[in-house]
Parts: sequence; C-alpha cells; structure tokens
Amino acid sequence: MKRGKRFTEAAEKIDSTRSYTPEEGLVLLKETATAKFDETVEMHLLTGLDPRHAEQQIRGSTVLPHGLGREMRIAVFTEGEPAREAQEAGADFVGGDDLIKEVEDGFTDFDVAIATREMMGRVGKLGRVLGPRGLMPNPRSGTVVAPEDIGRTVNEAKRGRVEFRLDRLANIHVPLGKASFETDKLRDNMATFIEAINEARPDTKGSFIRSVTLTSTMGPAIGLDVNQAMAMKTT
Repeated sequence: MKRGKRFTEAAEKIDSTRSYTPEEGLVLLKETATAKFDETVEMHLLTGLDPRHAEQQIRGSTVLPHGLGREMRIAVFTEGEPAREAQEAGADFVGGDDLIKEVEDGFTDFDVAIATREMMGRVGKLGRVLGPRGLMPNPRSGTVVAPEDIGRTVNEAKRGRVEFRLDRLANIHVPLGKASFETDKLRDNMATFIEAINEARPDTKGSFIRSVTLTSTMGPAIGLDVNQAMAMKTT
C-alpha cells in the first residue's frame, strides 16, 4: 500500500529491528504523531491465548488516571432513584423502556452503555444493536452494576474508563489518551492498563503476551520490549 510523505518521514525515525522501552516508545510516538489533529494513542497486544476456548477469554476495564482526552457520552439504562443519581453524575442519556426503544430504532450516539442489574432482562434484546459496536453492558466489563453503584460507575466512565477484551485474532486493543498528553501522563495511563491486563490474565500455560505495539491514529507502529512493557507499575 502506498504511503504518504508524512507517514514515510515518520516511519524513517523508527528502527523496526529493535524493541523500544515503554518510555522510548512514548517519546518516539509523540515525535511521529504529526497529523493536523490530536491523534489518539493506541496500544495493541498480541497474546498467546486461544479465543476459541472460554477459559482463555480475557475481558475487563480500568480507569485511566489521566482520562482519554475527549468527552465520553454515557447512556444509562435504569429507572427510579438510580436514574436521578446517574443524571447527577453526568450521564448524557438516561431511561428505561423509552431509551431501549430509541436504541432499538437505531440510536447509538454514545460511547459507553451502563445498566443496572434489574434492567438487563429488558436490555438483553439490544444485543443485536449494541453487540457489534462493543457497547452492550456486561458484568465482566463493569457496565452492569447494582443500583447503589450507578453514580460511581458513571463518574468513572466520564473520567476515562476503558474496556478491553480479546478479539477473535487473540489481540487486545485499547486507547491510552491523546498525542498531546505529556509523556508522563501517557506512561501513567499505560502502566494502569498493563496492571489491569496482568490482573485479568487467565490461568493458562504458555506465553501470555507475544508482542506489544504503540501507534497513533495516523502514525507508524512502534514495537516495545514485551518484558519491560508488561512489568510496568503505577507510581
């Protein structure tokens, strides 16, 4: 595939034969994120897991300490007092059967969907709409909660809660923020994500993470040293 001049010049700064430390990779990423907009920083993990086996699935969420650098639109499926708490916490769309009907009709203009446990019997039918978009509330990702936890969950989603899961090719992808973030803030977000991944590791033998790659939205891939990346800790 033919690449543009900007991408080619950025790629020339990267030595594809070596693995960078996480800190080196972040510095290099900021140098190569030269698009005219504030690019998203992404981390991609290739695992040694087999997505065909349920016991090797991995799914979870974590709150990035410095957020994602953009306003998150939150939809909450609930009623009564939890609905009031969701609105006070900053949810953008809150409702029961009325919101369910809107989504059935095609409304998906939000980034995160949260539901109280009692609503899931009704929300379950939205799987065909929300599932393909990665928006379906799920207990394993922390988006199906008890009514008393709705305010905290909405607040976390607004602050920069990210969900991660194994895809069918055994990869995990997650955004870490914006290229305009200070390097230390990107490092904090990365370390928080790595700790969550290590905590969610299935009890399986063999290689867990085979490669770790950093990219920006329009930038070239930067390979990181797997051992150093997976040993990152929050400070």
